Amino acid sequence: MRLTILNTVPSSPAPLDPWEVLLSGPAPDAVRIGLAVPLSGPLALTAPSALALAGLAAEECTGAGGVGGRRVELVAIDSGRAPEVVAAEATALRDAGAIQTLVGFHTSDVHRALERAWAGRGTYVFTPPHEGGPSAPGVRRTGHGPHAQHAAAIAWLVTHRRAARWVLLGTDYVWPRAVHRAARTVLADLGAQVVGEALVPFGPGDPAPLLDLVVRSRADAVLLSLVGRDLALFHREFARAGLDRRVVRLSGALEENGLYALGGDATGELYASMPSFAASSSSTDERQLELQERHASRSGHDAPVVCAYARGLYDGVRLACALLGAPGGRAAAVPTGAPRLARADGLSFTELRAG
Repeated sequence: MRLTILNTVPSSPAPLDPWEVLLSGPAPDAVRIGLAVPLSGPLALTAPSALALAGLAAEECTGAGGVGGRRVELVAIDSGRAPEVVAAEATALRDAGAIQTLVGFHTSDVHRALERAWAGRGTYVFTPPHEGGPSAPGVRRTGHGPHAQHAAAIAWLVTHRRAARWVLLGTDYVWPRAVHRAARTVLADLGAQVVGEALVPFGPGDPAPLLDLVVRSRADAVLLSLVGRDLALFHREFARAGLDRRVVRLSGALEENGLYALGGDATGELYASMPSFAASSSSTDERQLELQERHASRSGHDAPVVCAYARGLYDGVRLACALLGAPGGRAAAVPTGAPRLARADGLSFTELRAG
């Protein structure tokens, strides 16, 4: 899976293979950034977008003079594997001088393992929505925490969709647990109820108990913290059970690649709260539009979509380059706007005003 994905990255240069980099040793005329993205596992469906936008960021950094005159290269690390495996490979590359810094998006159990293992090895930029709480020295988190990401979206749905009875469903790891804690607080403050909750392992499983929980609890809405392929599979079963047109769904992990994977949605009842969404020509998100134009110019109009994870990774690579080239490793933070709420409309999203 990893080699297949790397070979389909549009434009050049493609990310370097970690084992080839270890064998060849450091390149004096290049700065190498470890790119920890899921090339396997539930989030692998986002990898083409992520790799393409990270490549654009590296190319733009090099074109602007690089880091101290050295070109910027990316070394791909498959962060879809077990946390301890990812952490061991990343630290081995750093200790061998094969990479100078680390940027990535992945699930928060991998993030925690990397955060512990990377200590004292420089900067690690983690770009997706995260679980909140303090971060270790050297770790730069550029996404939103659970409360910031979900509060306005939940409030909008309680008010505008009369969603008073909520079921919380997620994968059993760090980020969904944190999302559930934040959601319970937000819903209590709004006078709404949590009438059911479940956490399930990664991977395809029997959706029947989860669907039964939604029916038995007479839920108006479901907050979903499943990710990637698992999220898409659940949505399909939700629709097959006939629940998609009468129960509101909100996800903090649904972007365009996931929407494509589930075949789109035209019920008007599927919502996502993400840092950004792919923009149409009428969008007010000027940064997204400009980024899409540069991406299309580099990779063609049939290039992978600029989803929220990919845009976050683009910003993360640009930040890493700035940190490597700045005196004392200091650089301005990546501008992070408020999370955006959108409703699925076929194979795209229509943004709504949540705040």
